[in-house]
Amino acid sequence: MTRRIRVLFVGGWGRSGSTLIDRILGQAPGVFSAGEIREIWERGCLQNRPCGCDQAFRDCEIWREIGDVAFGGWDEIDLDRVLELRFTLDRPWSVPYLAAPVIKRSEVREYVAILDALYGAIVDVTGADVIVDSSKIPSHAFLLRRVQRVDLRLLHLVRDSRAVAYSWQKVVEKRVTTGNVQYLPQYGPVASSIRWLLYNAQTRALARLGVPYRRIRYEDFIGDPRCWTERILAFAGIRPDWDRMPFAAPDVVVLGPNHTVDGNPVRFATGPTTLRRDDEWRTLLPARDRRLVTLATLPALIRYGYRPLAGSRR
Repeated sequence: MTRRIRVLFVGGWGRSGSTLIDRILGQAPGVFSAGEIREIWERGCLQNRPCGCDQAFRDCEIWREIGDVAFGGWDEIDLDRVLELRFTLDRPWSVPYLAAPVIKRSEVREYVAILDALYGAIVDVTGADVIVDSSKIPSHAFLLRRVQRVDLRLLHLVRDSRAVAYSWQKVVEKRVTTGNVQYLPQYGPVASSIRWLLYNAQTRALARLGVPYRRIRYEDFIGDPRCWTERILAFAGIRPDWDRMPFAAPDVVVLGPNHTVDGNPVRFATGPTTLRRDDEWRTLLPARDRRLVTLATLPALIRYGYRPLAGSRR
């Protein structure tokens, strides 16, 4: 019998704490923290950026073995073709098409077969019961749900839109293997609000297609990380062994080595890490931007349980 591949997909929009949650879940026995697998072709195979273990992607023993098992080696795949498929199909405007009951385009079948080989190899090499994929962008999950071997579970991670807008205005350096210093993209309040609305709406739409779904707010997770870690692992089908979990205190997690393929720079952090709510936006986000983001995202803010005036939790 073909082994099922259980994937916990962290969906939503960036700067919502997905990499940190991915890392914490990955400390549990039987869970492999993979980071943003959606970016493996460009950030890993093409640009050879650092793995979470701080080695270049192609030098990481884990990912090298995964490439060998999946494709006979990363150099054996037609990378130009894979990138063409990725940038054609895994895009937000493809979601209405990918949500259709039947898809006849051969390109979809081709890319789904590549994903099947990749995720199957991750399980074979790591022995994981659950892969955590924090790619976030829902078009990737729409494609994953078409991989027959994948048992997809969707964790919809939401953060206050104003906190997200503030975070996207920060200058954050990327970790690169060689070359000049690079930075993560920045978005203004309008662009951030549009993406926050779009990606959260598309993530919710997956639940209506029958994908097992659970929504959490980043603020709630940070308020009680042990409790929420247990709940998320249970949703993924993992019973946590607290003697082997990484919490040194209710708000302190000990992060060990990892092999996240891409994500926020927190993926390189190791050792004791104190978990705190980042409410810097309340005082540093300009009042004009705050009003603009609040008005632009108001119905969804209320739906997700945020107070439009104070921005605090209910």
